[in-house]
Amino acid sequence: IDLGLQLKQAHWCVIGNNFRTVHLQLDEILVDVRDGSDEVAERVSTLGMAPDGLAKTVADSAKLKSMNVAFASASDTIKTVAQLLDTTVQGLRSSIEVMGDLDPITEDLLIGISAGLEKHLWMVQAQEK
Repeated sequence: IDLGLQLKQAHWCVIGNNFRTVHLQLDEILVDVRDGSDEVAERVSTLGMAPDGLAKTVADSAKLKSMNVAFASASDTIKTVAQLLDTTVQGLRSSIEVMGDLDPITEDLLIGISAGLEKHLWMVQAQEK
């Protein structure tokens, strides 16, 4: 949820050269992030727990570095998004490891989400070169 909110913030504040490309790319990534968040929340419900995506809970448990609330060039936005995606993928990989022994269905769900985000990370990082 935190990643989704930060991507939308980046989407609103990207400016400069390659604005349109990055602006549209952020929306593409956001669709996958929101879908992944929804799938995880529904899995939590399936396992008999109430998911908590309330703003306060998300803010209190955020592991991502908060981005600046300011306009940023497309190149700076790409760097920030790459860092956010990388941190998220690393967190997913840690969760996948834990889930392997506890619940293979949840593990599989997280692997699928991670695969999509890793592809987005590759596409974002390719623009940094």
